[in-house]
Amino acid sequence: MSRVRAWTRPWAWTGRTRRERRTLRSVRTWQPKLGTEGGLRRSVELFQAFRVEQSDPARFYGLLARDSVALVARHQRLPGARVLDVGAGRGYFGDAFRAAGAWYASVDSDLAELKNRALPGRDAILGLGQQLPVRGATVDVAFSSNLLEHVSEPFEVWEELIRVTRPGGYVVTAFTNWLSPWGGHETSPWHYLGGERAAVRYERVRGHRAKNRYGESLFDLSVREALAWVVRRPDLDVVEARPRYLPAWAGGLVRVPGLREVATWNLFVVARRR
Repeated sequence: MSRVRAWTRPWAWTGRTRRERRTLRSVRTWQPKLGTEGGLRRSVELFQAFRVEQSDPARFYGLLARDSVALVARHQRLPGARVLDVGAGRGYFGDAFRAAGAWYASVDSDLAELKNRALPGRDAILGLGQQLPVRGATVDVAFSSNLLEHVSEPFEVWEELIRVTRPGGYVVTAFTNWLSPWGGHETSPWHYLGGERAAVRYERVRGHRAKNRYGESLFDLSVREALAWVVRRPDLDVVEARPRYLPAWAGGLVRVPGLREVATWNLFVVARRR
């Protein structure tokens, strides 16, 4: 079944086993408030920073990195932990993980991204998420932020994240789902009329091709299929699934078929490897 057809199923539990339904119901979508982590103020700050992503990337990505590290720290003690960041980009997450005391290494397929802020260090690896040049079961946290929607086979990347994580470690992923208001990235909201049509319109209006081109560097990944895949994994226990930018009390949105595809914006999933 194609990813486009997958999200159109109206029932969340169709075809699931009793164990899978029980696992999804038990996923922690609400957490006690830690600082401003669970509140509306945090969400407002993230969305305000998101508005200047293009003009002031340091503000947005720096805030997003610190916020993401705080979310990870609720599950894994970070001082001394080995963290692998796949699709690391410009290094903001590396700054935040190191500040938290983690041993950090990054993998990215784009050398220009790795060199954007400074020359890559010894902990920066040029490689593909689908074929990580890392030994299995060696990291405490395999982390990936906003990469899965940019690869044609996102579950191959997820497989690799699981492979390199030690038993008892955490696989942490976040991605922008296709039907969210920002699903088409810079071509949004015209992606609701079709990814290719949105890309053509963008090029006609702006006079140049979009960086995130549908079918080339941007793909239609849904909340439904992501949750279905991760829950069915026999080697994972899902411990948290929530909208990344929204308050913790909005976590229940990920259980509502249809609505979750629009309202989630960005799905944040934490799973423990068995």
